[in-house]
Amino acid sequence: MRTDGDTWDIVSSVGATALGVATFRAIETARPDAMIRDDYARLFVEAADDPNFLETLDDPPAIGPLPRMIGLRTRFFDEFFDAATATGIRQAVIVAAGLDARAYRLPWPAGATLFEIDQPKVLEFKQQVLTDRQVTPRVARCAVPVDLRDDWPAALADAGFDPALPTAWSAEGLLPYLPGAAQDSLFERIDALSAPGSRVSVECFTGRPDIARFSAVEQSLFDRSPFGDLDVAALFYDDDRADPAQWFAGRGWSVRSAGVAELAARFDQPVPELPAEAAEMAALSAYLTARK
Repeated sequence: MRTDGDTWDIVSSVGATALGVATFRAIETARPDAMIRDDYARLFVEAADDPNFLETLDDPPAIGPLPRMIGLRTRFFDEFFDAATATGIRQAVIVAAGLDARAYRLPWPAGATLFEIDQPKVLEFKQQVLTDRQVTPRVARCAVPVDLRDDWPAALADAGFDPALPTAWSAEGLLPYLPGAAQDSLFERIDALSAPGSRVSVECFTGRPDIARFSAVEQSLFDRSPFGDLDVAALFYDDDRADPAQWFAGRGWSVRSAGVAELAARFDQPVPELPAEAAEMAALSAYLTARK
């Protein structure tokens, strides 16, 4: 269960979900028809040495279509940053970066700066793994070790963030782990820090999903849960919150939304075949891009 001010490392609580997503990215990368290429994801899983995730790497069929879903999501955010930098944006922020390796694998233009915000232990783990393997970023990368429930704008400013510059923001796989008030605060701060021309990309749900059913969804997806005894649903908050599309549109941002089926069509991929419970929840997933 979540508590106020709780923290985690890469193999516990919310941190373990980042490790799970890295596992799914590694599996997707290994496919001959992969939608993404993340050669660092497997390094993180092997370094963490969690037996459940290592076993999952060795037996991908046991977790069904989830890596394909993560492939769609990852490709969406990859293309978001590619499109943003193509317009001349040179400042980017990944909120709750987890084991995201975009600083190391995307073709960033000269002069770009990428800020990664996350829990200190998560960022330390990622940096140590890549440093030990002499992997260097392809962009000026600034780690910002701070909890999103704290004054992260101050930490971002201390790291060199310039609010006068247009910025590309992403919040991938984050919102269910925030209380409603924290989500509102996150959006308010992003809006306040965004110069005209900024963009934001968010993964969210349309409407209010039944989080209590998420355990059933998990069981329908996996022959064997890669998360072991961790109940991912217990990490979510299901209190009232603003609809992200309405929130940004109401403050003058131009908003576009895509569902899973639209992403699959965009990337010339079939929609992953999901069990009924999982398909119902996936249908509520939305991928927003907003421009200021």
